[in-house]
Amino acid sequence: MEKVAVFGLGFVGLPLALSFAMRDCQVIGIDVDPSLVEDLNNGITHHLESYQSRSIQEILGEQLASGHFKATLDCTEAMEKCTSIIVTVGAPVDEGQYDLSPVTTVCRSIAQGLKPGDLVLIRSTLIPGTTRRVILPILEESGMKAGEDFFLGYSSERIAEGRAFHEFENMPAAVSGLNEPSLEKAHALISIVTKAEIVKSNQFEVVEAAKVMENISRDVNIAMSQEFARFARALGIDIFEVIRVANTHLRVNLLTPGPGVGGYCLPNALYYLLPKAEEMGIDLPLLTLARQTNDGIPRLVAEMALNNLPVPADQACVGVLGLAMKDYSNDDRISPAHDVIHHLLKAGCQVKAFDPAVPSRYPYKVDSLEEAAKGSHGILVLALQKDVDYHNLPLFKKSLLGPQPFIVDTKNIYQRSEVESYGFRLETI
Repeated sequence: MEKVAVFGLGFVGLPLALSFAMRDCQVIGIDVDPSLVEDLNNGITHHLESYQSRSIQEILGEQLASGHFKATLDCTEAMEKCTSIIVTVGAPVDEGQYDLSPVTTVCRSIAQGLKPGDLVLIRSTLIPGTTRRVILPILEESGMKAGEDFFLGYSSERIAEGRAFHEFENMPAAVSGLNEPSLEKAHALISIVTKAEIVKSNQFEVVEAAKVMENISRDVNIAMSQEFARFARALGIDIFEVIRVANTHLRVNLLTPGPGVGGYCLPNALYYLLPKAEEMGIDLPLLTLARQTNDGIPRLVAEMALNNLPVPADQACVGVLGLAMKDYSNDDRISPAHDVIHHLLKAGCQVKAFDPAVPSRYPYKVDSLEEAAKGSHGILVLALQKDVDYHNLPLFKKSLLGPQPFIVDTKNIYQRSEVESYGFRLETI
């Protein structure tokens, strides 16, 4: 039975750990958050994942009961018992500056317990060159030599939240190793879960760079669609219909515009490439401009609401539906919804935001659709969640204030004729 330690039990680490556990591996998950570890060992998680019609809560309970999974704060125990060590801990970005310390701290803990024959597989998104130049020397502080005494691999994480179990299994993967034995060990470990093609590279930097470029390419694509949306709006046509028609071209794949780009991956991706580019004296003006474009979208969305207020902003109330960084997620890290709300609050508005899937609490968060709508002058739809009745226009008619309340639809869910028949003004991306 493969014995696997997974460092980091967040949106990547937990479903990855459970994916190995479901395939009869003995898995120990390690995290530094005591409340998270306690919750997981009690079968509690707020993640919105499922696999073969079973929720992640059911899967977690099954794997705890079978003894295939447990969470712990104690990395020493995990290192003693496990021979395959996976790192999913991220390098957070703040104000464009990355922080590698969570990753290096974990790697130093791993080095203290590293045993001959162990495999360390890095799955964090990193600046290209980090595995070789930073992580490898830290692990060799163990006194052992990588590629001889222990094995070192890097494999990019490609899953989308909400589809983690399916994509760990069915998304083609990329893997690299320090040398051929490391590459084969890493490939064998990934093959336990991944049934799709696993592409091999003998250079860490290739897979590290590919991961970052994959995310940046989507960021740039979205920025382009955001500009197309502004053009289409001025022309009086529906950008979503334009994209639907354009994407019938077999070599075109436009992504859809929205209230901004959120989550841990896309907004941060450029900042994993820029430091290396600057070190090499390379300018990346197009990529930087695309990121600036996407950063500016929440302000434009807020202005759509502010421009429709029937009263001064400091006398206005706006209802917001959706705080998550994307539809059907409980993750509100780096969510454009919070940026939209920040602009509204800065203008003087009262904000009442409803999102039943996001567990985080905020001063402006309310507990029901009715509460978000009541006494508001308009509604902004920023993210979709199950069991929210976005089409309860009679409720909005009864609850919203003013002679012509507005709805700002960033998700393309309303028919203009129906909304206007209730006396609302509809604003779209």
